[in-house]
Formats: sequence, structure tokens, C-alpha cells
Amino acid sequence: MTKIIPASSVDCLVRSRDQLGETPIWCEQSRKLWWLDIEKPKLQSYDPSADFHEIMPMRGITYLGSQALTTSGRHLLAHDLDLVLQAADDGSTSLFARVEHGLDNRLNDGRVDRQGRLWIGTMDNQLHRPTGALYRVEPTGEVTRILGNVVVSNGIAFSPDGRRFHFTDTRRHKSWVFDMDPDDGALSNQRLFADYSAIGDRPDGACFDADGGLWTAFFAGSRVVRYSPDGRIDTVIELPVTNPTCVCFGGDDLRTLIITTARKFLTEKTLETEALAGSVLAIHGLAEGLPENRFAA
Repeated sequence: MTKIIPASSVDCLVRSRDQLGETPIWCEQSRKLWWLDIEKPKLQSYDPSADFHEIMPMRGITYLGSQALTTSGRHLLAHDLDLVLQAADDGSTSLFARVEHGLDNRLNDGRVDRQGRLWIGTMDNQLHRPTGALYRVEPTGEVTRILGNVVVSNGIAFSPDGRRFHFTDTRRHKSWVFDMDPDDGALSNQRLFADYSAIGDRPDGACFDADGGLWTAFFAGSRVVRYSPDGRIDTVIELPVTNPTCVCFGGDDLRTLIITTARKFLTEKTLETEALAGSVLAIHGLAEGLPENRFAA
């Protein structure tokens, strides 16, 4: 039986009014939440102990597509099609890797595995051409193309044992699961996990909980769902906004599900009725998450 969580159970953590809020990450060291606004490029953090929301605008780029924590304390950020390292003290940046060039693409969803490698995808800026791809980025800077023929890369997530890899193409309305060798990162046995192409639903960002459940945000779908380890939907969280984008677990006990959202594509009339569109939402106590892995650089 599927558990339905009403929108009234969801709290607003930060009223941030993001155009395209994305990639929430809880840092257990600083005890802060980090997330992005992709299309009004800024890196943001929230310290719940001080109730302090910090905004760091990114100059000179069009898109701030993704982020990762690192073992050195720097931030790894996706600037358009480049990966850069941002220093924690003065915010200075240095180019780490150029993932693609010469395409009307940008970097999008990414996540770090337990071995400290970044998995990140690109997407078509026009949202319909299969020019995107999935890449694995080593701490040495080596970039390996894993998959092509992607429209919008999304939903990158690793099972708690590191042996299952999940990947979504939002504009194909499909998600896949692969077997993964945790040592060398090799993927095999690709199979369809969920297919929403008949109804046009858009699975977006995702993360696993400690029990192996996969939580997925549905852009334009006003909900987050949990898939049990056997692939059934066992929980649906109804949301007070149209466009949830991504999820993570945070808080000191990793039991708060955090949801970024977007104002993108919403009409002024809709925005008048969705006061929390673009905010960061949260709900506590549904599951326990996993600590975020750090890029080994």
C-alpha cells in the first residue's frame, strides 16, 4: 500500500525564490545545506543553527549546473561545460576539467561515488536534442564518456552498497539502473527502471536512503516519490509547488528530506498562488539518509 504524505506536512526551510534551484547537498562538517540556482547562477548555503542563508553570485557564466563537496574543503562547481574548483577562503576558482566543448549543451546533475569519483551529465540547452552524455570524472582530471544520446541527464544516484547506479533522462521520461563495479566504476546490465513516456512525467533529481529506497523529485509533477528496493512506489509526498527538482537528506541525524524547487516555466498567475515556488522545502522523519560522498581533490 502506498503511503500518501499531504503537502501540509511539508515545511519551508528557506524561502529562496530560485529560478531553477538544484543539487542540494548536506555537509556534515560545516552542518550546512548547500544548493544552487542554475539559471540565475549562485551558490547558496543555509546554516540551520543560525538560521542564516548566504548567497554567492557566480559572475561570467550562463549556468551553474552542479556541485560537489571535496576532501580538500573546496567546492567542485559546474560552470557551463567546465568543472572548476572554488577555494573555501576567498572564493577564487581554478579550472579542473573541460568536459565538453563546441556543443549547445551544459553540465547538469552530478554526484560523487564512494571512491571519490564524480559522475555528471550534460544536457541540450534546447531540451529536445539527444546531444547530452554521461561522464565519469576521476580525481586526476581524467574524463571518460560513459553514455551518449541523452537529452537531459538527471537522477544520478548510487545504492548504499555502491553496486547499483541509477540514471535518468528527464526529457525521455525514463530512468535506468545499472550494475556497477565499485572498484573501477564499470557499468553493466543496463535495464529500464521506470518509464513515464506514455504520460509525460519528468523524473528529476534523486537520492538513496540508508535502507535502499530511492527518492525522486518529479519536475512539473508536484511530488516526490520513494521507490522501495524492489522498485515499487511505497511513498508519495504531495508538494505545495509545481516544480520540485532534486532531493537530499540532511540535518545532524540525516533524517530530514530536503527538496529544491523552481519557478522556471511558471506563469505569473501560477506564481501568485504558489508562494513557495523556488524555495527549499523539508520534511522530517520519513527515512534516514546517507552521508554525502566527497570528490577526492
